[in-house]
Amino acid sequence: MKRYWLLFSQWVTVLFAVWFVVATLQPEWLRGAQQQAKGMTLLQAPAANHGDRSAGSLSAPAQRASPAVVSINTSKGTGRRPHDQDPWFRFFYGEQEEQNPAGLGSGVIVSPEGHILTNNHVIEDADDIEVVLSDGRKALAKVIGTDPDTDLALLQVPFDKLPAIVLGQLNDLQVGDVVLAIGNPFGVGQTVTSGIVSALGRSQLGINTFENFIQTDAAINPGNSGGALVDVNGHLMGINTAIFSRSGGSMGIGFAIPISTAQQVMQDLLEKGKVVRGWIGVEPQNLSAELAETFQLKPIGNDIKASGVVITGVLQNGPAARAGIRPGDVITQVAKQPVGNVSDLLNEVAKLKPGQPADVMVWRQQAELSLRLTPDERPLPKNRQR
Repeated sequence: MKRYWLLFSQWVTVLFAVWFVVATLQPEWLRGAQQQAKGMTLLQAPAANHGDRSAGSLSAPAQRASPAVVSINTSKGTGRRPHDQDPWFRFFYGEQEEQNPAGLGSGVIVSPEGHILTNNHVIEDADDIEVVLSDGRKALAKVIGTDPDTDLALLQVPFDKLPAIVLGQLNDLQVGDVVLAIGNPFGVGQTVTSGIVSALGRSQLGINTFENFIQTDAAINPGNSGGALVDVNGHLMGINTAIFSRSGGSMGIGFAIPISTAQQVMQDLLEKGKVVRGWIGVEPQNLSAELAETFQLKPIGNDIKASGVVITGVLQNGPAARAGIRPGDVITQVAKQPVGNVSDLLNEVAKLKPGQPADVMVWRQQAELSLRLTPDERPLPKNRQR
């Protein structure tokens, strides 16, 4: 019996020594053996954990969209001064450095043929526009067209078979949805930030003439302008364009031009080289109780006309003046579409085709009138400091 007990003790000692060596040098062997011993239930656990991690990761949409986001470097040559070639001037004043202001921004590849959407203010007044692709390739871009009213521009680079981004549908986007902002902030290189959609249809911010912004709290900083706002599928939902900031950096309030607007502008620029909009030559203002009293608008029941835009000025010999619209009129409909504020009026008038008559409903001194006007083409905007 004593011999058996001694043999058992020796085996236990040897097995313990082997276990200690394996646990120290190759611990993964023990984990693999434990998983096999516990059967299929534990074998499925790592897959479940991996699924949980993937559900909280945004790497998939970032990887899908990032190759289509480019960096844009702009420069403006001021030319040499007339005295630069004078040897006496150079003797007394030395070599003068040429000023060459540069700017940084981002863009989004929207076609394999090299078309790139960006902001107009990114490339405005630039003499040279250099596009840097995500793979490091560089090229000077050609400007296909610009639209200052929406702050959009369309470029093209001499490459083909480029990784174009998938265009999304704005109707699929809702407040609270997760979005990614991809761009080149401060020139540090391509950067991805995440947030949610804070609001849709933001307007009357004084940023652009035509506004219908997506508001997001995804970090957008200088250099992100023209970059992509994408959803969790990596589809393009907007072009990042502006931020609200007291410091110059992100404060959690950023704005993107929706893809629906960007697509329409891009189509017009490709087909016509410019965006053609209707124009009627009026100065509109949102209707308020004070304005209603100023223009002596009589109430309907116990309230003034609740919906509409009051016209405070009419351009002489303009389309509106020729149609009989007067200061103090309240426009309630354009081409059978209701207008409730200045933004609505601008958008509905812009949809009109120049030269084609359209009906406008006007409220004037307790009477509703139907006037027929023929819009002109909206003139090009003057350069504005952004």
